[in-house]
Amino acid sequence: MSAAAIEQPFDDEPFSLTAIADEIMERHPGYRVEIIGGHLLVTPSPDAPHARALTKLMRPFIAAGLDDGDTEVLQNVGLWLPTGAEDYAIPDLAIVDADIDDHFVENNAYDPVCFRLVLEVTSSNWKDDLKTKAVAYAQAKVPVYVVVDRKHQRVHVLTDPSGEKYEHHRPYSPGETVTLPQSIGAQVILDVDQILKAAQKKAN
Repeated sequence: MSAAAIEQPFDDEPFSLTAIADEIMERHPGYRVEIIGGHLLVTPSPDAPHARALTKLMRPFIAAGLDDGDTEVLQNVGLWLPTGAEDYAIPDLAIVDADIDDHFVENNAYDPVCFRLVLEVTSSNWKDDLKTKAVAYAQAKVPVYVVVDRKHQRVHVLTDPSGEKYEHHRPYSPGETVTLPQSIGAQVILDVDQILKAAQKKAN
């Protein structure tokens, strides 16, 4: 999920981006607010196809046993970022270590060390997921980043974070299957057709 960055014109006065984010969410229930690189990213509530795609995506992770034992499958959990003092992201879906509660930082966000995979389903501004968040998650050293790109009908898999980028980036097209790295805790195969069809609006 993604949206355009909002820069705040408070050059002369100290201010808290976290306080502004909290105020936006209070005034607009259902909106998601993230802080990446010192900028606010504000996203409206997801549409039904976005939510449907996440439901389809959770199934193979759960079937592989990743929601029991050493790992959990979670939606919308905050990930603390090293890109700024107040920075955090809220990936649509994540595979995390089962001891995530021991890695709480603040503002409902957790240390990236306990994230094995993060996944985003694109929304209004797909560039944030493919560019801004790719850099942020690489800097946070999240091992695997998956993007369901609804605009271009692709599923992107990024692995091996190094500095501000992932060393390996493979887009998958309809008709292909994605075998995710076993480092997430189990073998998981995703059907690109199934995911992209779920993410499309149904014809009236």
